[in-house]
Amino acid sequence: MQIPAAPTSRVAHGEFAQRDTTQQPPACTPIYKTSVLRSPRNALISTVNTLSEITGPVFLPQELGPLDNDLIMNFAKGGLPIGERVIVHGFVRDEFGRPVRNALVEVWQANAGGRYRHKNDKYIAPIDPNFGGCGRMLTDDNGYYIYRTIKPGPYPWRNRINEWRPSHIHYSLSGDGWAQRLITQMYFEGDPLIAQCPILKTIPSEEQIRGLIALQDTANHVPLDSRCYRFDITLRGRRATHFENQLQGAK
Repeated sequence: MQIPAAPTSRVAHGEFAQRDTTQQPPACTPIYKTSVLRSPRNALISTVNTLSEITGPVFLPQELGPLDNDLIMNFAKGGLPIGERVIVHGFVRDEFGRPVRNALVEVWQANAGGRYRHKNDKYIAPIDPNFGGCGRMLTDDNGYYIYRTIKPGPYPWRNRINEWRPSHIHYSLSGDGWAQRLITQMYFEGDPLIAQCPILKTIPSEEQIRGLIALQDTANHVPLDSRCYRFDITLRGRRATHFENQLQGAK
């Protein structure tokens, strides 16, 4: 049986809620040195949502491999990667509490020694031959995602002479539309380097910093195998447009 072609974009139902820029770190923060050269010098342009922003690509389960969300196994060759085994799971919801279904969640990270599998990473920690450091998954109808990995190690960086990044995992999320796209980082509960990180110090409030920290989920530890962490993510939500007491686009 031939599978019908998938649509090239999601069906849009209304604009996304306006982003509150006061809740974001300033673009130029000299304590995070590379932001000085990367940040814009002119005022940002504000526009209303168009079809380009309120639609986005559709991702199909058959496009992902069976081990894409298992970073312990998806690059393993002659053995298993070295390090502490962890499971990370959570829910992707919008700012109105609604689940974001079929969102693409991509993750990448350093290995247990704090080194990325990247040609420009020259840190002296060794490359793990059985760890690629990247994975991806789709959220289910409840916005739920889960993956398994090795807990990344901290690593030094030349922001100042002797600074270290906390253990972290990078996230890229593609939701219902391009205006909802998010790139962020997840940190681990109890890491003493979090309070010292210049990047995290650019975030306006302690509450927002706590939102980037995954908490231990002891009820879901795998005995004698893996610790578990819970990390929920909030994306921009669509405004509900009412017309004659019905939602616009509702059947």
